[in-house]
Amino acid sequence: MLKKYSKPAFSVLLAAVLLIAFLPVAGTSYAASKAPKSKMQTYVDQMQPGWNLGNTLDSVGADETAWGNPRVTRELIKQISRQGFKSIRIPVTWDNHIGPAPEYKIDPAYLDRVAEVVGWARSENLYVLINVHHDSWVWISKMESNHDETLARYNAIWTQVADKFKNESDKVSFESVNEPRFTDGGTTDEAVAQSLLNELNLSFHDIVRKSGGKNATRPLVLPTLESSPSQERMNELYKTFDQLKADKNLIATVHYYGYWPFSVNIAGTTTFDDTTRNDIVTTFDNVYNTFTARGIPVILGEYGLLGFDKNINTIEQGEKLKFFEFLTYYLKEKQITTMWWDNGQHFGRTTYKWSDPELYEIIRSGQKQRSSVAQSDLIQLRKGEAATDKIVQLQLNGNKLTSLKADGKRLTKNKDYKLSGETLTIPAATLQRLTASGKLGVNAVLTAGFTKGPDWNFYLTVHQTPVLSAATGTNADFAIPTVWNGDKLATMEAVYVSGGNAGPNDWTSFKEFESTFSPDYNAGKIILRPALLDTLRDGEAVKLTFYFWSGDKLTYTVTKNGTSVTGQPAS
Repeated sequence: MLKKYSKPAFSVLLAAVLLIAFLPVAGTSYAASKAPKSKMQTYVDQMQPGWNLGNTLDSVGADETAWGNPRVTRELIKQISRQGFKSIRIPVTWDNHIGPAPEYKIDPAYLDRVAEVVGWARSENLYVLINVHHDSWVWISKMESNHDETLARYNAIWTQVADKFKNESDKVSFESVNEPRFTDGGTTDEAVAQSLLNELNLSFHDIVRKSGGKNATRPLVLPTLESSPSQERMNELYKTFDQLKADKNLIATVHYYGYWPFSVNIAGTTTFDDTTRNDIVTTFDNVYNTFTARGIPVILGEYGLLGFDKNINTIEQGEKLKFFEFLTYYLKEKQITTMWWDNGQHFGRTTYKWSDPELYEIIRSGQKQRSSVAQSDLIQLRKGEAATDKIVQLQLNGNKLTSLKADGKRLTKNKDYKLSGETLTIPAATLQRLTASGKLGVNAVLTAGFTKGPDWNFYLTVHQTPVLSAATGTNADFAIPTVWNGDKLATMEAVYVSGGNAGPNDWTSFKEFESTFSPDYNAGKIILRPALLDTLRDGEAVKLTFYFWSGDKLTYTVTKNGTSVTGQPAS
């Protein structure tokens, strides 16, 4: 079970931050220039690209398997290096491995285990970043109301960790704290929270620098409040760097999980639209102007999509690929090193295979160049209708189309397909031939090859309108029998028949994919989750509207009475 994004405060913060336009940094814009090539900027450049060993040593529990991942092996670290990564972030939660006051001694076996994994990474010549991770919300968040004990415990951790690694290569860096937050202490005051974070960052810096060995110059990484890239919080972190300006071996870090409605597929944001794209541009122009252009290198310590916590298919495949293609190359242009968040959902910890090879390839390509994408990866025909030419808009991004194949068989240009500029036309005759079987669903995969970057797949699909059936169940176990007929679900809307939006996040009628509803294509059903059903008012009919990628939409009515739920298609 994936755990990383389950903390409500983080999601709420992202929603608030990313839905508001960022304020520009006062003064000169540096967007068109290159950052000063300092020693630390070179160091950070050499860490590109990076990968997170998530939900492992950072697990909150008895040991590193507490959140479902297996123990880390030397082979896993070796395989990560073979995938082309140059650095690894090893998040560490210390809470369950610390003794009582006043020493707060870390269990020597646990400290040795962290050192063992660090050693494996260094044997592969990977740069390593270790930190204080989920302690941030488990107990550091209580710092305002429990100041002295929290600070003493935090200081004790870094005193011991600094001593343990003081003779390690400077390719091992320290991050003061992950996504620092202070809401559990009762504060909602931003200035108080910023003051507490500044105190932690300065204490961390002082402890490490005085601890001897190579720690006098070891690269140290400082986060914004909650590792947020909001302008206000970056400005506050910049003030901390200004306090420490005599130290040239410091790095800033933020995290990014995209424009929130796209990142979790809510509010009808199912595609990589202009708003989602502009959020990337605005965010990282601001990051660059605040830090990088001023000589402070930046590591994007975590990035991904929040919907991945539920299912890596929460976002439609082509839209997902377009997001990461644009994001990774834009970050390259801004000289920001990236560390992909992976809590086990991307790279198999024992199989050493990618769950989504297309995603991996487009992210890796983005470290070097723009890749070619398309308006969509779906080419859809309705069963029973005469085929007509299909026009698909490509986004070549400076590349050239070199081939188009159908299930691996090369198609002939100007016969089986035509290209004019970035407009690809698939003639009706080609479509008829490739869908001659008449089966519902994917009939052929068209693969476009380019001069640079990975291929782009088009899924040629035949569909007819899906069919929903009546159902009964409970709020813990309710599903709508569904005959998919070759189609797939894009999003769902929920409103009370009497008026008003239904379900959680009722500022929008469109509900969050996977969190409130989930398609099961193999079992032939749409699951309605307790996160939706538990919030519905008893006895009030709710109209659900299902939107499919073909453009079809169907309505369905559900009513909850106590724990009982009934549903039927709209007449």
